[in-house]
Amino acid sequence: MFQSDGFRALERQECLRLLAKAPVGRVVYTRQALPAVLPVNFSLDTDSSVLLCTSRDSDLVRAIDGVVVAFEADEFHAEHRAGWSVVVTGRAAVVTDPAEHERLLRTGPDSWMPMRDGVFVRIEAGMVSGRELAGARVHGTA
Repeated sequence: MFQSDGFRALERQECLRLLAKAPVGRVVYTRQALPAVLPVNFSLDTDSSVLLCTSRDSDLVRAIDGVVVAFEADEFHAEHRAGWSVVVTGRAAVVTDPAEHERLLRTGPDSWMPMRDGVFVRIEAGMVSGRELAGARVHGTA
C-alpha cells in the first residue's frame, strides 16, 4: 500500500531483488571528516552483501575498510514519475581470505576501471531498506 506521500516501503527481499538488477550504485562514506559519495559498479554475493572491485591502493579502500558505510542504488523514470531506491548499511571490509578472493575472481564484479592489484570489498547487508514511487499524478492532470 502506498502512503499519502506516494512512496511505498519495500521489504528486504524486494530490495535485494531490485538491487541485483542495478549495474551501478553509490558508496556513501566519510573522507577527511566530510561526507563523500562515489559511484561504482557492483554485484551482490550469495549472502546478499554488496561486492566492489577496486585497486588495493585506492583512496576508497583506505577510507572504508573496517568502517560502516551506506550503499545506494536506484532506478527512476522521470517521464512516469516512478522509480525505486534501495539503501544497504553495513561494515565494509577488504576480502583477505585467498580462497574467497579466488572465488570472487570467478563470480564477483569486474571493475569498469582499468587497475592493477585489484581487491574485493564486501559491504555487509546489515540494514536494507527501500522505497518505491509509482507514478505520482501531476497536479491539474487526471
